[in-house]
Amino acid sequence: MQASPGFRAGTEVLLPLPFRLTRPLPVYVTNWTGPDIASKGDTVYAIFKKIPYTTNPSYVVRSFDGGINFSSPVQIDFIADSMSWLPTIGTDAIGNPLAAYMKLDSGMVNSRWVVAASTDFGNTFLTDVKASGYSGAGEVCDCCPGTIVSSSNKMAMLYRDNLSNIRDIWTGISSDNGSSFPGGINIDQNNWVIPACPASGPDGVIVDDTLYSVFMSGSSGKNLVYTNKNSLSAPASSNGNLITGNFTGLTQQNYPRIANYNSAVAMVWKQATSSGSQLGLFFTTNIHNGFPIAYDTVSMGNLNSVINADVAVFNGSIHILWQDNVSGTVKYRKGTFSPSSVLLNSGSTYSIPIIYPNPTSGVFQIAGDELRITNVSIYNLPGEEIYRSSVISNRSSAVDISSSPDGIYFVKMQTTEGVIAKKIIVQR
Repeated sequence: MQASPGFRAGTEVLLPLPFRLTRPLPVYVTNWTGPDIASKGDTVYAIFKKIPYTTNPSYVVRSFDGGINFSSPVQIDFIADSMSWLPTIGTDAIGNPLAAYMKLDSGMVNSRWVVAASTDFGNTFLTDVKASGYSGAGEVCDCCPGTIVSSSNKMAMLYRDNLSNIRDIWTGISSDNGSSFPGGINIDQNNWVIPACPASGPDGVIVDDTLYSVFMSGSSGKNLVYTNKNSLSAPASSNGNLITGNFTGLTQQNYPRIANYNSAVAMVWKQATSSGSQLGLFFTTNIHNGFPIAYDTVSMGNLNSVINADVAVFNGSIHILWQDNVSGTVKYRKGTFSPSSVLLNSGSTYSIPIIYPNPTSGVFQIAGDELRITNVSIYNLPGEEIYRSSVISNRSSAVDISSSPDGIYFVKMQTTEGVIAKKIIVQR
């Protein structure tokens, strides 16, 4: 494995046997889609589709202790005789879940992407809103998974469209925390015409005001992976760029995934070459400077050694997961890097506010050095606001919620550089 600047390869390991998140439920899985997971701090959400998929709903399970314990399943798609399909999940700025799924009418027609937001941390979900259809197409590509990503109050629903068999990637854009998606843009203008479903969807992250996306297109006659970046405050359709180019020996690329921690961004994908299969990686500690020219090879082997992969980035670590059909296992590899200072806006670094003590008996401090906090809101687990205050001090301010019962609370801080959310435990 070659080394990107700031990246050190870890060892390849087999993962331990999994544990059940819920009581036994028959769950829909394939080698190109299945359950999805999202987190905010130690709040974790997993979403899945119960089979038979034509008649059963989709569910979310929740953990508020970093995945140690999970709740009973919560149904998200109360949609009468319509059908939900290919569910995916994200979180908003304070940790509420954003459930997205393809919705079809009875008879599996009129496919479109919808988003159902929650304001009470997954206890209930609001009525879904449509987040696709911006090409004028009546339907989206009906077996290609999508992705929902967010930052502050902006959200992007990425999906593959189907405009008379032109199956390019689009994204619906929301600036009101998922209450509506009034517009969308084409982030893949390759005009790939294929009278069949590619069974491959996009992925993306939002850094500052920019959506960075990855996707596969076969418009050149060969399945290749592309990347793009688009402003969310001034959205405009644009074409993507090949991540590696069509180098000698490359047969195909597919299933790209992307993840970030602040400005550090990693991208992985599967590619087949004349010598076998590879798991590729691009990584940068600062996406504003772009990716390096050369990519890393995380794993290689015969054509079944890498089927698909995923990646996560957090505070100095890169975590990569992939399916190996030769050994019949899921494999994992970890890399490390030196994280930059927290980058909230391009060109400016700040220290993130802290809250202490945590757990607290009810009175705690919010301390922010250079980053000014303009107001603070605190929500209980059902999503009810129990406290709101304007904060004048840049250094430290006391908060008193001692009249509230023991439990988990969410602290939402509006700062001069955006919204920051943290969790606090009241425990006496």
